[in-house]
Amino acid sequence: MNRGNYPSCRWRILSQIGVLTAIALTGALGAPAQTKPRAQSSTANSDEIATPGKSIGNRGAPITMEVFSDYQCPSCGNFYESTLKYMITDYVAAGKVYFIHRDFPLPMHPYSHQAARWSNAAAKIGKFQEVDAALFDNQAAWSADGNIEKFVAAALKPADFKRVQRLMVGCESNTSAAVKPASLSGKGQADRGCALDIYIEQDQALARLLPVSQTPTSVITYKGQRYPAMPGFVTWPILKSFLDSLLSQ
Repeated sequence: MNRGNYPSCRWRILSQIGVLTAIALTGALGAPAQTKPRAQSSTANSDEIATPGKSIGNRGAPITMEVFSDYQCPSCGNFYESTLKYMITDYVAAGKVYFIHRDFPLPMHPYSHQAARWSNAAAKIGKFQEVDAALFDNQAAWSADGNIEKFVAAALKPADFKRVQRLMVGCESNTSAAVKPASLSGKGQADRGCALDIYIEQDQALARLLPVSQTPTSVITYKGQRYPAMPGFVTWPILKSFLDSLLSQ
């Protein structure tokens, strides 16, 4: 979604990337997040200390793909279901691509910020992939009433869900349509008590450096070389063709 008039967006045709100058966006993005948090006990305290690992795959893969996304954005949901899911099953699983999710909830979507909180809480206990999939797979359902917890619970084992619930203490606001979403800066009066918001704010800070103007927006890095940010949706066949062209170099 575009942050201006929020029209439906399509990615620039990726075949054009082959003629782009491979200029790294120096300093635009931080180091890739870890695939999984460091080994730790299952205590509430260690969960609170852990940094969310909002990534899937081997961070040593030759290609890194970072996607700035809004869980309630229809274009983001379509991108996940039609493209990213296939990439994760194939190229990420094969060690060719390292996938990183970046949170960029838009103020027009009343539940997107809350969904990002649930995702970060799950990532802190090493369950990002399960909850990320559940949020996008059920986007239409929880977008209607804000009942995100139901789908997070269904995606996790009971013990893991209890750990996620503990991390969500203080983050209960913005769970109904009557509550306004947090601003992009994450400084809403009702949301200052949520410890998870700092991770969303960190992703938003990276987005401002690019800058990101709509969701989804993707950044591809090949062997340390970052390509310009690409906004919008792209089909899996086109993305696959581009990834193959990089891997063949």
